[in-house]
Amino acid sequence: MARPLEPNRRRSFSDPLAAALMPPPNESAADRERRLEAESEAKRVSDGIDEMLRAEKKEKRTKPEIKVLLLGQSESGKSTTLKQFQLMHATAAFHADRIAWRAVIYLNLVRSVRRILDAVSPESDQPDDAEDQETASGCVVALPRESSAAPATRVPKYPQYRRALEPLRELEERLIRMLSSPNEDEPTHTAPSKPDWSIYANGNSNTHVTIGKNGRPAPFITIPPSRNSSPLSPLSPSTSLPSPGGSSNSSSKSKNAEVSVHHTSNWKKAFSLGNRIKSPKSAHTNEIEGWWDDPSDPVHVLNSCAQPMLALWKDPSVKQRLREKRIRVEEGSGFFLDEISRITALRYFPSDQDVLKARLKTMGVVEHSFSIADSQRRFITWKVYDVGGARNQRHAWAPYFEDVNAIIFLAPISAFDQVLAEDPEVNRLEDSLQEWKSVVSNKLLAHVSIILFLNKVDLLQAKLKSGVRLSHHMPRYGDRPNDYENVSSYFYNKFGSIHQTFSSNKDREFKIHLTSVTDTRRTATIIQNVRDIIITVNLKNIHLM
Repeated sequence: MARPLEPNRRRSFSDPLAAALMPPPNESAADRERRLEAESEAKRVSDGIDEMLRAEKKEKRTKPEIKVLLLGQSESGKSTTLKQFQLMHATAAFHADRIAWRAVIYLNLVRSVRRILDAVSPESDQPDDAEDQETASGCVVALPRESSAAPATRVPKYPQYRRALEPLRELEERLIRMLSSPNEDEPTHTAPSKPDWSIYANGNSNTHVTIGKNGRPAPFITIPPSRNSSPLSPLSPSTSLPSPGGSSNSSSKSKNAEVSVHHTSNWKKAFSLGNRIKSPKSAHTNEIEGWWDDPSDPVHVLNSCAQPMLALWKDPSVKQRLREKRIRVEEGSGFFLDEISRITALRYFPSDQDVLKARLKTMGVVEHSFSIADSQRRFITWKVYDVGGARNQRHAWAPYFEDVNAIIFLAPISAFDQVLAEDPEVNRLEDSLQEWKSVVSNKLLAHVSIILFLNKVDLLQAKLKSGVRLSHHMPRYGDRPNDYENVSSYFYNKFGSIHQTFSSNKDREFKIHLTSVTDTRRTATIIQNVRDIIITVNLKNIHLM
């Protein structure tokens, strides 16, 4: 009987775990008693942790939590979809934040105007500039180069526009610095309770830079590099903000740069309603005092430039020059050029639609929680995650795949004639198709419900009506009719066939919607349907139905 035990005994000595659990040689009775007590305590702690995990699991079954990921490339509509969730399920908080978006909307408008000025300037007709047309806002399309040698349209009033709109250069810099100075990261200066616009009115870029614990400027804002230079640009392309003692390069170009803030930046707090309005203005009147009474508030610069901005945007020669350069600013997020008079009014207050359209790129993962009732009036916690869509941010997707209940994937189908800002050799729609394929084929997501938003159908309709042909950019479309019904059906079937062919689970809950997520009424109906589907599937999975 002893022989069969020999191999097991030898294996136990070669097993590190078994060796570690063996009592030490020459163990005394007192040492043995202490060891057994320690092992008993360790077991008690381990059993307690196991019990906590079981209780947590039981609580999740009785109080289910739904996790939803918003996926898609940059500028696909993820942030707008998240705002629609907020508008539907956290309406009071959404409305309280509206005034904070005023600075972002101002920046969107200023950058659109300055982008037009850059595009129609005589200096922009240099050969090298033609190769640098891509932009972070996705406004420039990848149309085939024309062989026509027709002379470029000149804008006769360009010098007047430039002089009249010169104050916007400094205002853009002020707005960028303002958004880049949040009240966290333990700054070494005392942050004001409300924005002191006069702090930012100085043209010196070294004024009021948030300093982090390491003594360097806190990295809450990012301005990507740009290759060209222009006297109209505020910041150096190689830095976010100058360090104390440094100097700003006002001759560098930022037309291709997109301003972004870190997701931990609490920029809304400084621009909330309570910090912007006082009441009353005096003891003898009920008139309130607001931002319009602050002479250093950006609205005064915008208001004084309203007429030149309107004239620039309505100038036929400007429109023609933009067409020649294949620039469509109206297709980009944060487009407010059709609302100049309203937005530059002294007492302008952002509407829901303005906030939905406003563009401020956020670095990192943005999470919002909502308490939503199901059909049986049980409240379920929803956590919706907006993860970055730029190529260098997609590595952050995978960690959120665990325990996710549903994915809303957004594909901007109007972008069939555009290229990626980060890679001008890649068509945006082709990139969406590749990302869609990688998501549906991922085995980690085999049991996750997937909802596909074929987004920006309003821009698609306008683009097709203007004469842009899909077959010029996607030859496989062939000679089919170039109208919205046929083109949208083509995309619907193309994305659907990829799911059918490559999906790791063809029986999962899968829906496709044609959307324009800036359309509140239509999107609210779609989100409600999506919400009901996700809740039903989730309840089935936890055996409550």
